[in-house]
Amino acid sequence: MQHDHEVAIIGGGLVGASLALALDRVGVSTALVEATPQGVMPPVFDQRNLSFAEATVNALTALGVMQALKARPGSIRRIHASRAGDFGSVLLDAADHGRECFGAVVVARDFGKALELRLSQLRHGVRHRPARFLGFAEGGDACRAIRVGDEAGERILRARLVVGADGAHSWVRDALGIAAETHDYAQRLFVARLRTQRVPDCTAYERLRDDGPTALLPRGDGHYGLVHAVAATDADAVALLDDAAFLARVQDAFGWRAGRFVSVGERSVHPAVRVVAQATTAPRAVLVGNAAQSLHPIGAQGFNLGLRDALTLAELIEGADDPGSESLLQSYSDRRREDRERTLQFSHGLARATSNPAPWLRPLRSAALLAVGAVPSLQSMLAGGAMGYRGEVPALCRSDAPENAASQVVT
Repeated sequence: MQHDHEVAIIGGGLVGASLALALDRVGVSTALVEATPQGVMPPVFDQRNLSFAEATVNALTALGVMQALKARPGSIRRIHASRAGDFGSVLLDAADHGRECFGAVVVARDFGKALELRLSQLRHGVRHRPARFLGFAEGGDACRAIRVGDEAGERILRARLVVGADGAHSWVRDALGIAAETHDYAQRLFVARLRTQRVPDCTAYERLRDDGPTALLPRGDGHYGLVHAVAATDADAVALLDDAAFLARVQDAFGWRAGRFVSVGERSVHPAVRVVAQATTAPRAVLVGNAAQSLHPIGAQGFNLGLRDALTLAELIEGADDPGSESLLQSYSDRRREDRERTLQFSHGLARATSNPAPWLRPLRSAALLAVGAVPSLQSMLAGGAMGYRGEVPALCRSDAPENAASQVVT
């Protein structure tokens, strides 16, 4: 059956837009279905702070996105983790692992603007916006037909592969009949820009407590990106605190390693919920990013994992006769299995273990923190995961990734 595009991507957020750029780089005809109209940023591109692993920085550089950032990213050269009430701490230094830094911190809004600039330069892609995925239609064996609603009404698009990149509450996943397991961590995450008495020194901090983590990420503008978890039952009361009271609460939770907290910007609140699709592929369809798995933000694994989904898929599609073939989707599942499973286990296990107040767990956690601090092989394993190197890594994530897209950037 005749098709309009080789690939149709549903969702123009972080992962969907990145996938469109990766496919455009290798000349694949792509449709990008975006809910937001031209000139409007998707809600995901807000003031949240994104921690990019080294592998992610490599890939986004090869795609020309890092060069398009207007604001300077913050460098993560050290990672410090500790837990209130437990002995020991973990300090990872990139220099000890032959790296200048583990990754970078980018404000989501800045990242969205850089993606938008690159998307405006698509050569093989068509953007449908504002448009919404309404469901599937009869498409036959050679393609998928999708119903799309836009300002002109409803129409049909056909593609040999449909990619669901439409977030944790994925309509594509529901339309495919793929179930998802959901776990609510009973935490709410307050996100804001934070200024301290001392200028950030390229150290990313994670302070763990019963209510969840409090993280400080070094931004490029001299501030920290704050993520402060509170129990869901306390979230409404915390949201009503004025800036001084909120800063005092965060200072008490975090401690004084970064100095005195001076000011805080506008706050937003997000639930900490884990959503894991029971399958990531269906006939001529695949789920990537949060549509496939949405993680607790502890350890900053979510977007990095989703980007590796997208880049692995793009790598397999490059040069393939049929991007939606059963064999290609099986290869995708096989290649993503180790990275996905290990990252899900790490994130969920860490979130559960570090927020459990049981007294018998404290000596075990303390022993683990002391062991990581003393055993180089354990540090190397953690450092490799922090830099995004788990399982079979997509070629663009490696340091020798081609950067031919960089010359196409207009600043």
